[in-house]
Amino acid sequence: MKTLSHSLLFLALAASGPALAQDPHAGHGTTTSPAADPHAGHAPPKANADAHAGHVMPAAPKDDPHAGHVMPQPPAQDPHAGHDMSAMDHDAHAGHAMPAKATSAPPREPIPVPTAEDHAAAFPVLKPHAMEHAPAFNSLVVFDHLEGWDNDQGSGQSWGINAWFGNDIDRLWVRSEGSRSDGKLGDWSVDALYGRSISPWWDAVAGVRHDNGRQIPDLTRAAIGFQGMSPYKFEVSAMAYLGGTRKAELAVEAEYDVLLTNRLILQPVIEASIAADDDPRRGVGSGLGHVEAGLRLRYEITRRFAPYVGFVHERKFGRTADIHRDAGEGTRESRWVAGIRFWF
Repeated sequence: MKTLSHSLLFLALAASGPALAQDPHAGHGTTTSPAADPHAGHAPPKANADAHAGHVMPAAPKDDPHAGHVMPQPPAQDPHAGHDMSAMDHDAHAGHAMPAKATSAPPREPIPVPTAEDHAAAFPVLKPHAMEHAPAFNSLVVFDHLEGWDNDQGSGQSWGINAWFGNDIDRLWVRSEGSRSDGKLGDWSVDALYGRSISPWWDAVAGVRHDNGRQIPDLTRAAIGFQGMSPYKFEVSAMAYLGGTRKAELAVEAEYDVLLTNRLILQPVIEASIAADDDPRRGVGSGLGHVEAGLRLRYEITRRFAPYVGFVHERKFGRTADIHRDAGEGTRESRWVAGIRFWF
């Protein structure tokens, strides 16, 4: 029995050996334990505890995986996306169905070099007025100025008419000009001329001129000259009057239209006359005798009707001025005028 008890004690000690190795204080009396832990028996809080634990929170939006990142703008949509573009460097239409090209015609024979005969046949030399013109009869009557004035030297009126009747080549020209002052008709004249076109811009004219006036006999003379439009659109008339007491007289007139607007037009005009001999009864002397310059501003209410205002200055020179001085008349005159210009 003693041997059995010893064997059991040895087995018990052998079994308790590992437990004693794990706890060094096993079997020893412990000292009084420190103050009790107030959190004893409580589960310690987890790290990074949420301050809102236990509160009902609204559902948070889903996190944007790209939040805080600068995203590049998406490239413009490529109309060719999904197409094989590898051959585009060679053919811009690669990958597209193109209509079948028409079969090209076989090359023709080269055009022969034109000869002198070919040029002569294509561009023949045309004689003046070789082209046919319409036989229609046309006419135009222009009251270039119909005006009046009133100044220190008295009141008066004057007119200037230019008309033609015919076709593009042959025309009858009728001109008239004159004045009226102090209620009495002054000097006036009428020209009747045949005109023939000698170029697209010029006519040669020939006919007769008749002059009349107060207390002087009539004067009829031959007239010859030309008229037309010079370069830069100056309208020019140069007439020679032959016969009578003056023997010969040259009258030149030039005018120009300055378009300030499509309807507002400024028209400067200058006239001059040179006589070969004295004609005292009509107040004309030899040499440069009379110059008149005018400036008229008209407004075309319609293309056919235009009122205007203007300024006219007349001056006499040489023998003509002497004749007027001897008669107690002035040698120069300036006046403001107002009138109308119309045509039909």
